[in-house]
Amino acid sequence: MVQIGASPRACLALVETSRARAALAGRDYVTPDDVKTLAEAVLAHRVTLAPEAEMEGVVLGDFLRRIFAAVEVPR
Repeated sequence: MVQIGASPRACLALVETSRARAALAGRDYVTPDDVKTLAEAVLAHRVTLAPEAEMEGVVLGDFLRRIFAAVEVPR
């Protein structure tokens, strides 16, 4: 479904924004919720759906949310 995936720089941007969110919340550590909350905003303009997926009506934001919802949080 994905034509162009997130680059290493996109991953770094997600790490940095997650750290900033944690700091704004008064924490010196990042939680999985920090990452999941910011993932769509950070990755939405960096990931491109395949034309077939777009023709099927797949919405990038929904697609990214499904991926992150399916990833189990480590304990």
